Amino acid sequence: MTDLPPYYFRIRENGAAVFRVESESRNRRLEMTQIATVNLRSGEVKPQGGRTISDADRAEIDAWIAARRATLAARDIDDILRAVDHLNLTAQWAQSRATPDQLEEVTDALLLAMHDLRSVLVRKRAERLVASTSRPDNGPGGGPGGGPGGGPGGGPGGGTGTGPAG
Repeated sequence: MTDLPPYYFRIRENGAAVFRVESESRNRRLEMTQIATVNLRSGEVKPQGGRTISDADRAEIDAWIAARRATLAARDIDDILRAVDHLNLTAQWAQSRATPDQLEEVTDALLLAMHDLRSVLVRKRAERLVASTSRPDNGPGGGPGGGPGGGPGGGPGGGTGTGPAG
């Protein structure tokens, strides 16, 4: 039998069931004993069946948690980039092959989804810009655009281009 890893992680919705793999049994049978469950969101590890998690077990589980989180984060980005590809393909389809009936069927759903996405992206970008340009000399509402009721040119230094009266 080939060398097997000492642990097996059965993926679940938000984590995994952790098994210790034992391949050195009398009959050369593979045995897997569940030793814990893992919650990825909270990082909680619950021993199973009255077992105690050893330091070696915990180190393996912690390494798996870190690797799994990295894998899921990479998948999230890949999914988003695939969505961008699909939007481009959808634009090409609408431009070149879609019939008027097909466009009628999908236009409202696409426009609403794109509007929602745009609203979220614009808001998140604004939040990042505000966070990155926060300066001690800006009070409440003292960023670009001025305070309450401020608009273009309402920030420090005016915006009329006339300079101070004198």
